[in-house]
Amino acid sequence: MKVTPEKNEQVANMIFGSIYPLYLNRLEKNGRTKEELNQVIEWLTGYDDDKLQALIEEKATFGTFFQEAKIHPNAHLIKGVVCGYRIEEIEDEFDVYKQCRRMEKLIDELARGRKMEKILRQA
Repeated sequence: MKVTPEKNEQVANMIFGSIYPLYLNRLEKNGRTKEELNQVIEWLTGYDDDKLQALIEEKATFGTFFQEAKIHPNAHLIKGVVCGYRIEEIEDEFDVYKQCRRMEKLIDELARGRKMEKILRQA
């Protein structure tokens, strides 16, 4: 599937704090914890627990969320299909969409019980 500028904009305008509880709920149903979710997000974005909470409270959009993030240098190692989109084929011009799908891929792996050392990619 191809990402469109409209789809990228739609995701960029979504409020991170409204989606975070959905991620957490999914993981807790699968026996994972908030700490593990935050660890995965911190690995990808550099945001610690306090910064994540601040972003949730200020109702930051995904656009702001990823603009301010310090994306991990090994994020390019996150590959695969999420919601019908092959992550490595998403064009760089749709960075917000690409980063969002990368984060969702990590969360999917966590929910499926993959070991943390495999989720947090090393070169």
